[in-house]
Amino acid sequence: MSKEDYDKYALGDWHLQCGTALSNAHIAYKTIGDPKAPAIVYPTWYSGSISDNIWLIGQDKALNPNKYFIIIPALFGNGQSTSPSNTKLATAFPKISFYDNVRAQHKLVTEHLGIHHLYCVLGWSMGAGQTFQWITQYPDFTDLAVPFCGSARTSLHNQVFLEGIKSALLAAKGIPSAGSKEGGVTGDGVDKKRVWTEEERMVGLRAFGRGYAGWGFSQAFYREKLHERHYGFPDLESFMVGFWESWATSKDPENMLVMLQTWQSGDCSMQEPYNGDFERSMSSIKAKTLVLPAKTDLYFPPEDSEYEVANMKPGVGQVEIFPTIWGHWAGGPGDSKQDLKWLDEHLSRFFEKNSTDRSRM
Repeated sequence: MSKEDYDKYALGDWHLQCGTALSNAHIAYKTIGDPKAPAIVYPTWYSGSISDNIWLIGQDKALNPNKYFIIIPALFGNGQSTSPSNTKLATAFPKISFYDNVRAQHKLVTEHLGIHHLYCVLGWSMGAGQTFQWITQYPDFTDLAVPFCGSARTSLHNQVFLEGIKSALLAAKGIPSAGSKEGGVTGDGVDKKRVWTEEERMVGLRAFGRGYAGWGFSQAFYREKLHERHYGFPDLESFMVGFWESWATSKDPENMLVMLQTWQSGDCSMQEPYNGDFERSMSSIKAKTLVLPAKTDLYFPPEDSEYEVANMKPGVGQVEIFPTIWGHWAGGPGDSKQDLKWLDEHLSRFFEKNSTDRSRM
């Protein structure tokens, strides 16, 4: 599947939680399978394109397109849905929340695809954040949910990590961060669109990638030199350049900043009727939820997942922990074959168990 292999659904002027609107907005998406089959929504992750989700789909996997109708919607800001890179705005791109993304996905699913109930919502990283958003924003809409290597609320420590890489990127333009969940301080009070020179883009994104390098994988990953043994790089600097800088410089800086702001602001209790009561938002979940954190994930530690499930009603949620040294990358994008196998087996068992439970009702 190529990066250009997707469809678009027009949303018109899309009103946002921040009080502004995206003019002539659209959501990009891809469907795989029979529309008459049970539907699964599988949103994209930070920086990921729609095609980057395909690694978990196949006739030999739990996400089998012969059994399910799989819908992959793209985040605002990923370069396929409405983003700075494909929008002609004179002003800065507005703040986008998980709520804004999931409301657009719900409109896509119900009004365009004609689906009024989902079998499952699942996703990795920011895809997990969208999964939690779905099951709190529309608690009666889906039977199952599987957020993996992600969270229902971006922790303070996670916000600190993101502040570091955001500040590194903005420094290329001489702009300091205005703080977590905010953009950069322009100093002139004008909310205008930033224009990046090629030099600024490359310097900023290279720094961004190097900052990310200490977080995506765990300490044990580097201790075991998997950057050499698995990826084949001869040394650490080659890995920094060939893996992390290569990934970062393939992106648009403003797209990355929009998605980063969405991530930093992640908190599914920041909506009606919860109004910031996180515990209440977790107890509202009705979908059977399998939460899969990674033991060595530096963004989303298992303790956060355990707290989420502890606040769900009895019998709703359960936690299983990836036994891995791959850190956040255990959940995607399929580089660790052992972790991919572990994830797929847990998805299969979860689907099978809940199909059996429903048949007994």
